[in-house]
Amino acid sequence: MIQQIIKNIPHLNHSMIPTSIYKLNKISKIHNTDIFCMRDDMTGFAFGGNKTRKLDYLVSDAKNQGANTLLAVGAVQSNFCRIAAAYGAVENMQVHLLLSGQKETIPSGNLLLDYLFKAKISYTNSTENSKIESESIAIEKKLKREGKKVYRMPMGGSTPVGVIGYLNAFDEILSYEKKNNIKFDYIFVASGSGGTQAGMVLGKAITGWDGDIIGISVGRNSGELNTVIKNLVLNTAEYLKIRIKIPDIKVTDKYIGKSYGEHTIAGFNAISAFATNEGIILDNVYTGKAASGMIDFIKNGKIETDSKILFIHTGGNIEIFE
Repeated sequence: MIQQIIKNIPHLNHSMIPTSIYKLNKISKIHNTDIFCMRDDMTGFAFGGNKTRKLDYLVSDAKNQGANTLLAVGAVQSNFCRIAAAYGAVENMQVHLLLSGQKETIPSGNLLLDYLFKAKISYTNSTENSKIESESIAIEKKLKREGKKVYRMPMGGSTPVGVIGYLNAFDEILSYEKKNNIKFDYIFVASGSGGTQAGMVLGKAITGWDGDIIGISVGRNSGELNTVIKNLVLNTAEYLKIRIKIPDIKVTDKYIGKSYGEHTIAGFNAISAFATNEGIILDNVYTGKAASGMIDFIKNGKIETDSKILFIHTGGNIEIFE
């Protein structure tokens, strides 16, 4: 059903590798429930991550519109900007990044890769999304005056076009269920700009899948994130020219810590558990917090012990090396 809806939407194929989903045997035994992991940290392009799925569609859309320049915004260590820079390098497009936060004297992690991919980087001291967006619009106008054909993308690439990347991923999850005769009761995912969760919520709405998709917020309060996801789902449905009834959107902001990007003890403990039991590396900003939320749900009886859980590893583990 989903493939019929999106089959004519052009996309690139940098992230289109076979879905890697498997059971986390030791962690499942520890928590007395069946926990599986979707390894979207292994999408195989520019150190991988969920943003590759979004950018497969976004960069294709940019090229179809005749753009020769990509403009992306994010934090200094933005995963989205890192992969956008790589896409530009591969697709022969100039990439401009507007990064919020302190410029690093010696670039590390994602920022080091941004420079390696030859992105042109500007910095801003703004932390408010609206102010950063205004600055990115100003850069877009400047580039257009210079004759560039610009495709500007918001934080995280969370637009209707970008959301389709995770609508397609949700279809892969359903295919895995069918092939392996399994039914997931819960899906846990780190939720920041909302596009990843929105794609799966839209997939749930289209197919009638009856499990719960639980977003662990890494920055926004629950009310704001719920609204962001709802609008993305509606706007994407409109873009695809389909009518849907939005299911309940489930998000929690209890695992953020002090603020976006700040490390938490629970997040670090989850990182340690995944590393020592499964050889899987999480990060402090996104997946560590999402895993800590999932584990807390299990420990506090919010999930039945005979449930089958899917954890989406959205990548970002390069943060360990910052």
